[in-house]
Amino acid sequence: MIVPKFLLDAADAAAVERAFAASEPQTVGCCNWPEAFPYAPEVRFRMFHTGDRLFVRFEVAERYTAARVVEDNGEVWTDSCVEFFFAPDGGTGYYNFETTCIGRMLLGNRLSRNEGVVHASAETLASVRRVSSLPDAPFEEREGDNRWTLTLAIPPQALFRHAFDNWDGLRGRMNVYKCGDNLSHPHFLSWRPIETPQPDFHRPEFFGEVEFSPR
Repeated sequence: MIVPKFLLDAADAAAVERAFAASEPQTVGCCNWPEAFPYAPEVRFRMFHTGDRLFVRFEVAERYTAARVVEDNGEVWTDSCVEFFFAPDGGTGYYNFETTCIGRMLLGNRLSRNEGVVHASAETLASVRRVSSLPDAPFEEREGDNRWTLTLAIPPQALFRHAFDNWDGLRGRMNVYKCGDNLSHPHFLSWRPIETPQPDFHRPEFFGEVEFSPR
């Protein structure tokens, strides 16, 4: 996947919307464990960068939505959660950006699910801008025609175990996910397929290639 670059002011909301509209949507539609977890919300993401920010927007339509986690670096995967995992080429491990539908984020760098885990500081977490179409307050599970978006603006410095100062030309591997472990209808969807017996997003061997356009 090639992530396009747009030259714009990140504070210009109209310009950001035009860039998202010009970015090709990608489907998070791999239901890798259909027998155990057949429920599959409709999920897409769009992605572009400006050099100093990576913009990611998740577009979700689901029947069951919850936002119980109140703090960053909490158990966000138990809520209605979208996730972006990225392993830079030649780097140490991979980063997991996991964010609830109201913007609570878990961010870490790790070699695997349980190896070499380092969580981001409060300062690093605060550098990632999160904008949800839902109100900020936590809520219990709601059933209905629930549609929401979550937009992230990620500075390269959020890759805190590296020394990147720009997204231009970065290469690596990534996967994108949607989950909700503690919902009444748990689900585990991915952008690129995962070939494991049980749900496990922490499998970089199944990441897909990505390059951030230098121009």
